[in-house]
Order: sequence, then structure tokens, then C-alpha cells
Amino acid sequence: MAEPQNEDFLDEIDITDEDIYAEELEDDDEDAIALDEVRAERDQYRDRFMRALADAENARKRSEKDRHEAHLYGGSKIARDMLPVYDNMKRAVESMTDDQRAASAALLEGIELTMRELLNVFKKHGMEIIVPQVGDRFDPQLHQAMFEAPLPGTTAGDIIQVAAEGFMLHDRLLRPAQVGVSSTPKA
Repeated sequence: MAEPQNEDFLDEIDITDEDIYAEELEDDDEDAIALDEVRAERDQYRDRFMRALADAENARKRSEKDRHEAHLYGGSKIARDMLPVYDNMKRAVESMTDDQRAASAALLEGIELTMRELLNVFKKHGMEIIVPQVGDRFDPQLHQAMFEAPLPGTTAGDIIQVAAEGFMLHDRLLRPAQVGVSSTPKA
């Protein structure tokens, strides 16, 4: 048998080692690419998870806020519907003459007690009465101008008459106080 020459044998080994090394590099590149793809997919799922978690937290906060507002302001329709009852009772008491007051003292006392109890119920549920006084400045956040009229001795924007009291429900205006406002120009 003939022995292969050393150089030919080494050439075959070198070529084989290079091929093996090239194949290992290709495998490493494929593994690195696959690992990068898995990492990218992981990052994508993590991002989606974090967004879903944030959306769930926002929904929880929104529903908590809605629940709180429903608790505070849920009765605003019935409260608004009760205001004319208060107004009518107040007008009835104010319209009585002294003779009628003397003759119907028990009835008047009953109406006044009912009005006080109505105001207590309003207060219990977060309603506060807005009672502007003649001479106060007009505040468009709390008052509704029913008319303007020049009145000597006042300045423009002063309240000259209170037609109806206003009401707040917690921190919201339920009904503005209805007032007349002076239009007298400044001297």
C-alpha cells in the first residue's frame, strides 16, 4: 500500500477543518439569529403585557372615579326636582300677611318645620344653599342674571334683587341663584 504523502493528507485535514469551522459558524449564526428572534418576540410580548396592564389600571381608575361621581352626584336629578318644592314653600311663608300669620300660626309653624327638615335633608346629601345678598358682586359662576337695570347708588355688576336662591351639590352648581344686576355705569 502506498502511504499518502504528508502534504496531501494535511491538505485534506485543513480543508475538512475549515469546512467544519464554517459549518459551526453557520450554526452559530443561525442560533444567534434564532435567539435574536426569540428575544424580539419576548420583548414584543412584554410590551403588549405592559400595555394591557396599564390599560387595566386605567380602566380600574376610571371605574373608581365613575363610581365615586355616581355616589356623589347620582341623586342630582331628584335634588333638582325638589328645588321647586323648597321655592314654593318659601314663597308661601313669605307671602303671608301678619293677620294670616296670627290666624294660621300652627300651619305656618308646620310649613317652617317642613322647610327646615327639607334643608337638613339637602345638607345631609351634600347640597348647600347659595344665598346672595343685595349689594354683593355678581359672580357668573354662582349667579344667573335675570335682568339688568340702572339703580342709583350702585355700581355695574352689583346684585340689586334676589329672585331665587341657588344650590350647590358638593362642588358642582345644581342651580345658580337668580338675581337682578345693576347696570349703572361707574361715575
